Amino acid sequence: MLTTLKKGDEINILAPSSFIDIEEDFWMGIDILEKWGLKIISNNILSKKYGYFAGDDQTRFEELEKAKNSKLIIFAKGGWGAARLLEKNPTWGNGMMIGFSDTCSLLLSKYSQGNFGSIHGPMITTLFKEPEWSLRRLKNLLFDGYVDDIKGIPLKKGIAKGEIIVSNLTIASFLIGTDHFPKLKGKIIIFEDINEDIYKIDRMLTYLRMTKIFHEIAGIGFGSFADNLCTIQWKDSLKILIIERLQEFDIPILFDLPIGHIPGNACIPFGCEAILNGNDGILSINIPCY
Repeated sequence: MLTTLKKGDEINILAPSSFIDIEEDFWMGIDILEKWGLKIISNNILSKKYGYFAGDDQTRFEELEKAKNSKLIIFAKGGWGAARLLEKNPTWGNGMMIGFSDTCSLLLSKYSQGNFGSIHGPMITTLFKEPEWSLRRLKNLLFDGYVDDIKGIPLKKGIAKGEIIVSNLTIASFLIGTDHFPKLKGKIIIFEDINEDIYKIDRMLTYLRMTKIFHEIAGIGFGSFADNLCTIQWKDSLKILIIERLQEFDIPILFDLPIGHIPGNACIPFGCEAILNGNDGILSINIPCY
């Protein structure tokens, strides 16, 4: 169940990965949330730096533990470092927790431990880059508990129904086999990534084939995998790779969903019942709320 917010609610902003290097981006994201009527619990994120992290591992872990019962945790930035906190076995509450990229490790861990509330979506330093429809979608999810359908390009027909999970492909690949990666039987999974060479994506999909997860899932989708400067030829190469690596499995496949690192990162709540339609390209989600 998803607990929706109301104006005046206090929320936590955490930086479990890299330190914030562009303060203006951070403050523009804060401004959006405050205009929605949310109150930010301060923890002096901008002053924290330890190597390339936003504080040392123990500091970042303690902040995560302290905020675990918050109605909403929204991560400030990705980069690298969130997975290091999993070595300390964090405990999870059922409040909402939003992030993508490196912070997918925390979203996946929370969900794998049986806790609701993981949401793949924009972070503080990317909020201001989001188009109006994406910000409206996130606000609708947080305050009203619904999201509109989104559309991708069908690569293989069929209709899949099941709980939905979203992850950065690289992060998911490194978590498989740990206690922080969820069981995928009967589920729909969406992958995204950013500016990885085709051969590296091939390597990860080949590894996933060998883990047998493609025999278990109900359907699969792919979000954005490169910035807006990528060529049509690169995108076609990715499409060909996905078809070649996955066509033998009896699951519908969607491509080019508006999910990932580039602006237009549609928020997706983990564990909700979804329908991935490989005939018309529609991904729809039913969100239970209270």
